[in-house]
Amino acid sequence: MVAVLETEVNLRRLGRVEYAPTMEAMRAFTVRRGPDTPDEFWLLEHPPVYTLGQGADPAHGPDYSLHGEAAQIPLLRVDRGGEITYHGPGQVVLYALVDLARRSIQVREFVRMLEEAVIETLAAHGVRAERRPGAPGAYVAGAKIAALGLRVSRGRCYHGVALNVDCDLSPFAAIDPCGFRGLAVTSARALGIQADAASLGDKLAERLMGLLEQARA
Repeated sequence: MVAVLETEVNLRRLGRVEYAPTMEAMRAFTVRRGPDTPDEFWLLEHPPVYTLGQGADPAHGPDYSLHGEAAQIPLLRVDRGGEITYHGPGQVVLYALVDLARRSIQVREFVRMLEEAVIETLAAHGVRAERRPGAPGAYVAGAKIAALGLRVSRGRCYHGVALNVDCDLSPFAAIDPCGFRGLAVTSARALGIQADAASLGDKLAERLMGLLEQARA
């Protein structure tokens, strides 16, 4: 019998941490977790880094001729789904280490939960975000404000969603964000939201926990 309640989630606030060791830590947690291991949300920021998902096309950037300063930003091939994106200070990342199989949640359903958590978080600040068919994430007036990508192993997922809060958006100019040429990007601060990354991250985690609770009901 599973000893842990399906709704139990441990929230960890990790501050600013390097991407590669964080990915390895997520992978190790997922490999060693057992049937009664509580799920975890990791809230954090990364130093500047471009990441290419599994199978992502390098042709989508970075193109240093468009943004020379991007040459100083490392590029990593990572094990999540999706195309290229940028992470940096002022962008809150919520990594969701969730046993989807134990919760009887399909991957597509969980993607929608992540999107909905962003949409509800922004709505609480008077900003209307929406989904875009065939392009996971959250968008405001056509500009992308949150990117997501997951890795699922034996029904257990890791990686998650990144919300632009108060970050430098210029590194996105050197890439086709999430594989879409010319896709505009925006941030919560650019839309008039004064909350910082830490407080919006807490709200994002709270919303996602609520959606998991609703799914169990």
